[in-house]
Amino acid sequence: MTKTETNANQTATDIGRELAESLNPGIEATLEERYGHLVPGIAESIVNFAYGQQYARPGLPIRDRYLATIAALTAQGGQTRPQLKINIAGGRKVGLTQHEIAEVIWQMALYGGLPAAINALNAAIEVFSEEEIG
Repeated sequence: MTKTETNANQTATDIGRELAESLNPGIEATLEERYGHLVPGIAESIVNFAYGQQYARPGLPIRDRYLATIAALTAQGGQTRPQLKINIAGGRKVGLTQHEIAEVIWQMALYGGLPAAINALNAAIEVFSEEEIG
């Protein structure tokens, strides 16, 4: 879904909630439960900005946005592992193949280094294994 495909009266938060729930069911509630007591409104802010204002933007297909996100998180290194796993799973939901994900991760060995790429491949293997179980 893109902003051009939505009702003109929807806010970025509404659009973000719909998209987030389709890609990562329960993510807003999880964010609120985990961080809301420390940073009130964080869940809504993330849903609004990440999903409503970024992933839902026109101009680039969502699967390409996921490839870019996976690449960036890979290049940043192991500290992004939880977010990387969430975005690999999201990428699979929008049609990325395991091979495409592995290739974009491996491409990041040039920019984030071999350890970052190997760590990201291990995260991807975990996500792919969870898909087979789930």
